[in-house]
Order: sequence, then C-alpha cells, then structure tokens
Amino acid sequence: MKNNSLNLTKFSKMTFKKHIPNLITLLNLLSGTIAVLFAANNELVMAAYFVFLGIVFDFFDGFVARILHVQGELGKQLDSLADMVTSGVVPGIVMYQLLFNAIHKQWMDNLSCEIGNWISFDEYHLHWIPFVGLLFTLAAGLRLAKFNIDERQTSSFIGLPTPASTLVVLSFPLVLMFNSNEVANNMIENVWFLIGITVLLSYLMNAEIPLFSLKFKDYSWKKNKIKFIFIAISAFLIVLLQFVAIPIVIAVYILISLVTKE
Repeated sequence: MKNNSLNLTKFSKMTFKKHIPNLITLLNLLSGTIAVLFAANNELVMAAYFVFLGIVFDFFDGFVARILHVQGELGKQLDSLADMVTSGVVPGIVMYQLLFNAIHKQWMDNLSCEIGNWISFDEYHLHWIPFVGLLFTLAAGLRLAKFNIDERQTSSFIGLPTPASTLVVLSFPLVLMFNSNEVANNMIENVWFLIGITVLLSYLMNAEIPLFSLKFKDYSWKKNKIKFIFIAISAFLIVLLQFVAIPIVIAVYILISLVTKE
C-alpha cells in the first residue's frame, strides 16, 4: 500500500513537471488575448505591454521545457497556437489601428485645407486601407504553420520569427507615446510607410532567409560570439534610442545573420 502511495505521488509530480512549460505557454496566450481586447479598443500602448509580456512567456516556456527535459509535441502545438494570438492576431489589429489613425489624421489635415475633399477621402480610403494591416496576421499564420513542419529550423530560423516581427509593429505606438522623435513619429503616421512595413514584414516572415537563433546550448564565447555581440549591440541601441531602437535591432539581427550566415 505504501509503495502504491509513493508511486502515485511520483506520478503526480512527474505529471505536474511535464505541464509546467504548458502553463507558461497558456500565460502567453492569456497575455495575447488581453492584448487583443486593448488593441481592438485602440489602446495600443497597453496592447504592446501585454504582447511584450507574452513574448517573455514565449521565451521561457521553451527554456523551462529544455531545463526540465519535458519537450513534447503538445507543447510545440500549443506554443504555435499561443503565438498565433500574441504574435499574429494582435500585431495585425495594431497595424489596422495605426493605418486607421494615420488616414484619419491625413483626412483631418486635408479637411483643414480643402473642406470639399472630405467626402471622397472618408468614403473611399478610410474604409478599406486599414485592412491591409491584417496581411501581417495571415503571413504570421503561414509562418507558424511552416515552422511546425520544417525540420531545418531546430537550431536556427528560416525567415524572420513572428515575435521579432511583432516587436517591430508594437514598438510604433510606444514611439508615438514616449519618444519625442519627430522624424520617427512622422514616418509612423505615414500611411505608405505603414503599408510598406506590413508588406515587408509579411515577406520576411516567410522568406528563405537563414537567421541565427538566440537559444543557448552553452554559454561559451567561441560557440556564441555572434549572439553575444548582437545582444551587446542591442542593449547599446536600446539605452541610446529607447523604443526607436527596436526596429533597428531587428534590422541588425537580419543583417548579422546574412553576413555571418549562421
């Protein structure tokens, strides 16, 4: 009887241990779901905070799974489903809102100059252009589905990971809110810039471009010098430029990957 009790306790501990990473993944999903609600209400800064929190959980679920040696197919599928919300649906909605806001600002500027132009601009442009932002969501879904079946992406990436692309999009409302950089603000409030970024990120997520992963098997300089150099550059840029640095950091990540071919 005592042995049965011990075996049951051991089984319970193993079961709990196995699901710790899944619980962290569900926190990613919860963060993304809350971010959807904020993004839909055009509260983009709060949406960004919860997406960043979700991305942190997304990093640690895999890290914990490797530490506990409980990696499995369930965790892999659950991770992609959570990422589809946090790094797929949310940035698509945010880009929709950014485009809507940019068009509305342009409309108001035109209205103050030529009041007769407002009818055609409002009725034609304001209704359909913001939906271009949802191209990001479609591209993210395709990217995540391809990642799940692509055996080449076990230790590196082919195409820009969805969280990296998401960081670019979610940095925009933070730049508008907290950075007094007129050049950056004018770019983010430009309709054509936002459309261009949406198309570019959608392409990069699914392009056949090899990119290094920030996962560490060990922490030796010899095997990880590119990662350490990238982290140092990223930290320097973030201290110097704050939220404006995020798109630049992603650009540096792509550039280093192309140059080193890791």
